[in-house]
Amino acid sequence: MRGHWVGRSALRSLWAVLAACASASAHADALSAVQVLRAGGCGGVVPAAQPLRHNAWLDRTAAQWASGGSLPAAAMSNGFRAEFTAGVYVRAQDASLLEELRRSSCSTLANRGLREIGAYRNGLDTWLVVVSVYPVTVPAAPAAGAPLWAAPAVATPSQALPPPAPASPTRPGTAMAAQPPVLASRALQLVNEVRARGARCGQHSLGPAPPLTLSGTLADVAFGHAVDMADQNYFAHEDLAGHSPADRVRAIGYPEKLVGENIAYGPRTIEEVVQGWLDSPGHCENIMDPRFAEMGIANATGRATRHGLYWVQVFAAPRS
Repeated sequence: MRGHWVGRSALRSLWAVLAACASASAHADALSAVQVLRAGGCGGVVPAAQPLRHNAWLDRTAAQWASGGSLPAAAMSNGFRAEFTAGVYVRAQDASLLEELRRSSCSTLANRGLREIGAYRNGLDTWLVVVSVYPVTVPAAPAAGAPLWAAPAVATPSQALPPPAPASPTRPGTAMAAQPPVLASRALQLVNEVRARGARCGQHSLGPAPPLTLSGTLADVAFGHAVDMADQNYFAHEDLAGHSPADRVRAIGYPEKLVGENIAYGPRTIEEVVQGWLDSPGHCENIMDPRFAEMGIANATGRATRHGLYWVQVFAAPRS
């Protein structure tokens, strides 16, 4: 399963206008892609599922989410219970939308407990909102042993900062700085080696980028979110309280201008997780983005039905 968050500074009051501006063809492309994935069981990986009913109120929910509101708040304002609602964000051309959804979010979208769907499209960006007949805070399970690679989260530069959100919880008695420093150092080495030579991220060849430096503050944010996902048994950029990566960075006092996040579940080594992100176009673009100046990375071991490692990599550019 791959989730994605994008922070935006647009006024929330514009959500109704945004919803009205979404084109019928964009809806059709996104919704048809989801129905194809469900009918085919993600290419035979999971059981086939019945088509979802299109709900215009979920279109409005998706538009409100896209305008900068949290998904739980958008769902509740349109009459849906937040715990029965899930969202998927992807950025892709029309021709590659189906493949990107298959790669990033098929196990979520093919869940046979889902009943209705809505969508909002703006350029290359697509927001999908689905409603289940049971709580969906825990995504549908992937094939046994398969790593989870969450779509990268990137926030647009901050215009006005909202009040800080509470920091992500940690396990009692666990120091956030307890992550082995060798892990962060090795991750930084791998990332800066790629940034120095440039990389091909999907169809895009990206030139060299300045090296990143490690940030203990961003490492704390990464560790807090990794622990929260591990303890609460979910996998998403937005935590269960509706806080985005930028919210978590602000809450710990980091003066951010731009924030990005990569997450993954399953890889056992730092080499494996970094290579997995580099093999995914969106994650690779986060790693290669020359606007980022600092990085933090951490992992935590799952405690509920999943016992593998949850990985979080946080990027940021501080305000000057």
